[in-house]
Amino acid sequence: MTKKQRIVDLSMTIEEGMQTFCAHWHPFVEITQMGRHGIEDRETRKLVLGTHTGTHVDAPRHFVRGGETIDNIDLDCFVGPATVLDFSLAKDFQEICVTDLEQKIGNKPKERLIIRFDWDKRALGTNRYYSDHPYLSEKACHWLVTNGCRLIALDTPQPDNPKNGRGAEKDAPNHRILLGGNTIIVEYLVNLHSIQKQEVDFVIAPIKIKDGDGAPARCFVIERD
Repeated sequence: MTKKQRIVDLSMTIEEGMQTFCAHWHPFVEITQMGRHGIEDRETRKLVLGTHTGTHVDAPRHFVRGGETIDNIDLDCFVGPATVLDFSLAKDFQEICVTDLEQKIGNKPKERLIIRFDWDKRALGTNRYYSDHPYLSEKACHWLVTNGCRLIALDTPQPDNPKNGRGAEKDAPNHRILLGGNTIIVEYLVNLHSIQKQEVDFVIAPIKIKDGDGAPARCFVIERD
């Protein structure tokens, strides 16, 4: 008997007007039609977007000088079993610590973790999306790196305390801990509430950009009976 499978798309749609971080290093999305049926007799479009637009992967180079780039990360990091951690009841601006993670997965994390806050349902399209999201503690990030976690994926814009941005006393320490330990970060996931199983097959397909600090990605999980 053939096993049944269910595919759940976790990716934002790239479109003009979509929410992006408000800073000069995060361009707004522009989509311009170039080729047209009846004129050039084919459709083509020009895209303007950043490497961290929408659902995307952070490569170590994003925060680590001389770190690995998106085009050189082993593809087996992006495909394989993943464990979904349900923190959908977390409050706004709640810190997730090592104890919280251990309660979900024991004393050693899996290679790939998908951390669900349902933040897209709660705040996407509002200013709160960037200012009030739950986040990981620095000790939790060290714990993940030390215990061999290769990739974490979140439905928030970042794993850091949103107060620890550029200009703060600590600028994105969790990015530096994770990426410095070669733990890859996937951000801006959506639709995690549609995943029905805790153990899934995870597929992440970032654009192959030479020397890229990151890249937009199509992400989905496969649930098998």
